[in-house]
Amino acid sequence: MLHSFFSLATKPFALPRFARVVALLAGLAIVLPGCSDDDDTPADPQGPNKITVPRAALHPEGIQYDDANKRFFVSSRTEGRIGIVKDDSTYTQFADDAQLISTIGLNLDASRNRLLVAISDNNTNPARTNPATQRRLAALAIYNTTNGTRTSYVDLGSLRPMQNHFANDIAVDSQGNAYITDSLSPIIYIVTPQGLASVFLENAQLSGGTGFGLNGIVFHPDGYLLVAKANDGALFKVPISNPNSFSRVTTSQNLTGADGLLLTDNQTLLVVSGSQSTVFRMSSSDGWANTSNSGSFATGAVSPTTITRRGNDAYVLYPYQPTSPRFAITKVKF
Repeated sequence: MLHSFFSLATKPFALPRFARVVALLAGLAIVLPGCSDDDDTPADPQGPNKITVPRAALHPEGIQYDDANKRFFVSSRTEGRIGIVKDDSTYTQFADDAQLISTIGLNLDASRNRLLVAISDNNTNPARTNPATQRRLAALAIYNTTNGTRTSYVDLGSLRPMQNHFANDIAVDSQGNAYITDSLSPIIYIVTPQGLASVFLENAQLSGGTGFGLNGIVFHPDGYLLVAKANDGALFKVPISNPNSFSRVTTSQNLTGADGLLLTDNQTLLVVSGSQSTVFRMSSSDGWANTSNSGSFATGAVSPTTITRRGNDAYVLYPYQPTSPRFAITKVKF
């Protein structure tokens, strides 16, 4: 195109000078790349490489992509509210109420029109925290994804009232049962579709000691859970039919700091390690008895938390610091 334009400009009957200048500027606009404050690489037609959201001090922990409505759901440790993020970086409120002290993990159960939210209190929301709930609260709230109304609130911490609690992440099986990890007690809870809560698995091997223990959790369609433990990077396989027969997955990869998990197919698991600033791609060919590292994505010093699927891609959440003026959602590329 530029070659054709300059050839025309040198002919005896060239365009008037003003017209030539306009045409030149138009041609340069075509060939010069655009610029981005956050990412110098061209935007992917399947979705942006990075969405930077100018929402101060939200400190989101959980994220889910709603493919039907082309939006991300995000939680908030510092405000409790649940928000929606669009590709144009806009943030709007989806739901909020006084019982949402700190919202942590999210699970979008799209087929049942539900957004499941893990709720805790580790004293990061000054407006709603109180001594009675600090390190004691573990709850599950469920919202209708169409209108944002809360349909259920389930108290989990009362199942073990004398222990510390931090409800962290959520998985949902094919029957609609929800499984919630507790980072301060060695417990995985189960909540049925009817709202009945009980302890699904409790074992000292799942303890994080004085730090965070259980964290990310996903449901595998072959009938078991894969669960990560943050303090030492342990990965467990927990059969739904017999949780007490759980086993530790053998791996040579250090997964310390393991947070969010995403099962991209039956043999591939993405593990976000906040303390290592890395998303690890783990693979297994023997039903998750063993796993090995098949790729990694370095996030930089942003303490990533968790990850969500969007079509064939995965997006990881950068919450930055609790007082940061922004947060970001970034496409993972191995």
